[in-house]
Amino acid sequence: MEALASTAFHPSRKWTPPADASDIVKSIHAMLHPRNIVLVGATDKPGNYAERIWNNLIRYKYAGRIFPINAKREAIWGVTCYKDFASLPEKPDHVLVLVPARFAVQVIRDAAAAGARSATIVTSGFSELQDEESQRLAVELKQAIKETGLAVTGPNCLGNLSAGENLFTNIDDRIVTMEQGAVAIAGQSGAIVMAIRQALEDRGVGVGYMVTTGNESGLETPDLMAYFAADPSIRVIVVYLEGVRNTKVFREACKAARAAGKPVIALKLGASEGGRAAAMAHTGALAGSIETFDAISTREGVIRVRGLDELIETTECFVHADPPKGNHLAAVSLSGGKRGLLIDAFYSAGLNFAPLSPNASEQLAKMLGPGSIVGNPLDAGFAAVVDPSVYMKSIEIMIDDPDTDIVIIDAELPKAPHELRERNLRIVNEMAAKANKPVIYISTMSIGFTEFTKGLRKSLPDIAVMQGLDRAVGAIKALIEYAGLRKEVPDIVSSSKASARVVLEKTLKAANGAAALDEVASKKLLKAYGIPISREEVAQTAAEAVTIAKTIGFPVVAKVVSADILHKSDIGGVVLNLNSAAEVKKAFNDITARVKKLKGKPKLEGILIAQQVKADLELVVGASLDAEMGPVVLFGTGGVDIELLKDVALAGAPLDAAEARELIAKTKAGIKMKGYRGKPALHEASAVKALVGLSNLMADAGNRIASIDVNPFLINSKLGVAVDGLVVLNNAAAKKAAGH
Repeated sequence: MEALASTAFHPSRKWTPPADASDIVKSIHAMLHPRNIVLVGATDKPGNYAERIWNNLIRYKYAGRIFPINAKREAIWGVTCYKDFASLPEKPDHVLVLVPARFAVQVIRDAAAAGARSATIVTSGFSELQDEESQRLAVELKQAIKETGLAVTGPNCLGNLSAGENLFTNIDDRIVTMEQGAVAIAGQSGAIVMAIRQALEDRGVGVGYMVTTGNESGLETPDLMAYFAADPSIRVIVVYLEGVRNTKVFREACKAARAAGKPVIALKLGASEGGRAAAMAHTGALAGSIETFDAISTREGVIRVRGLDELIETTECFVHADPPKGNHLAAVSLSGGKRGLLIDAFYSAGLNFAPLSPNASEQLAKMLGPGSIVGNPLDAGFAAVVDPSVYMKSIEIMIDDPDTDIVIIDAELPKAPHELRERNLRIVNEMAAKANKPVIYISTMSIGFTEFTKGLRKSLPDIAVMQGLDRAVGAIKALIEYAGLRKEVPDIVSSSKASARVVLEKTLKAANGAAALDEVASKKLLKAYGIPISREEVAQTAAEAVTIAKTIGFPVVAKVVSADILHKSDIGGVVLNLNSAAEVKKAFNDITARVKKLKGKPKLEGILIAQQVKADLELVVGASLDAEMGPVVLFGTGGVDIELLKDVALAGAPLDAAEARELIAKTKAGIKMKGYRGKPALHEASAVKALVGLSNLMADAGNRIASIDVNPFLINSKLGVAVDGLVVLNNAAAKKAAGH
């Protein structure tokens, strides 16, 4: 895979979207770079939101004009207060809506009619409340935004920051540093977004934009991601996601960011109930929204973090370090104990310290003297006591070594002036600026930044400075993995044949709103999509079962066929190792008798007589429709212990053969398939074919199939076949497509 291009930061305050930019990008630009700001609902009641926002706009010297509107006031905050939009001295541009919820919809319509291009609705009292009136207002507001075409954030949000314009339409009264930093933040929770901005500022990382989206009746977080991807002043995009409402828009925004070489660092909440509602199939029970989010978004260049501390460290890493060319780590420490901590932490994360080049090793050995141990990580502590220059020379050798891709230095920034440490830091920063690799300082513990530390940190733009060893390791691993993504972001489309799509439509229509397809119908559909199926046929009588078994050849398997029975083994509906006509006849009769005794009287559609395949490994191949992220496919160790072992990996659908092989390689089953401990390699091509076919089926079905369970998929060195199959339908979508 090709490494991504450098994400070097090139700020441009004068940037404007090109003519061919999307309407979303243009409208958000108007919101973040307005000609003037209008505060509708201005009041000087002490401590209210309007006054706090006004004070921030004045404090940070917003360059445009600011117009308060309140029909009951002629003056406020020592300036003219206007009665309405018509009385303003110029056309409104960005409107802050601070009136009660019942008036907000009309304000949006009036603002658009007066020529405004964007708005932020700080007012709450819409969809976040459950009463009928609030829900009605939410619907009306969404409609007004759609009809007017305004770029709107909110309602129920806390305002925005656009540092290049000295714009801070936010209620936060903590001091903000207005600098056009390389980070942009967006998210629904104003409190969390503001906390992220504050934490980054405390670490000396500048934030160019901060947008709180609230209930997202207009602009959603992915819309902001698309804008940040286009703006050349931004290097890293940080988002807080409570949910993904429009999968297509989200994925397109991720692709735009990745194409621009900008990582999206996401803090994602919760698991969706929709992802687990498909638990009629094993796949639905195993898949969940977080796992599905990771499977799909990682392919698009998203780094999901588990908490705010991890988010801050990962952001720091990506702001100050370009993606490396490889994963060869080198480290310098002044402590044997800390060297050991580095080794443990990185090896536990699957990262290794590579051998240095012979030339670098020779230079270090010569410098450290006879009897010294030259290792990686290097403990230069003892030698540096004798000769302090050894420490800096060791760092220089490792940075210059062509066999290293990332250089890590075990040290923290000083809290107060320290001439030697400051000088060394500046020298390393100069080395890093010339090096074509990341240079990263790691403090093994979190160390608070003083005002001196923050100032010093800002003077060292070419090195990353990270705190907390485990979080730093996670961020560096994310940096390496991001570098390994494909440079191009192709639109992946279904590669299915027209004949397969015909079978799909006929099958869904014939299902007539059923909860699931029976095994025969499920396998017929799977076979149409190229998924290998075992030789089999349905019998209606014991005599017919015997005839089929003789045609296929012993041994065979007998299985109940009923759309009402989803897990056949649980009711004794599967009999294996049938080696004679008598055994087949008995199995047919036994299964039939068991079904007749079941509660609910499930409909028996026959007994399936199938080829019994000798398997070296039982796999599960499945798919599920996630409520947030759309279709996802699953691969892993199958059989009866599937939930116990949970050796599975997920990927978004559709996928190609290369991605199918990557998915297989993520599992222990994939390791076994390569030929584990001297055993022969298994027929991987059949599993790849099954995954690609299954992913195409889910893509073609849209939202009409809830889940597919192929368990087990049996594989040996010569072939792999699906011996069971369950297709669970999304009833409402399937009925609508069938014309019901």
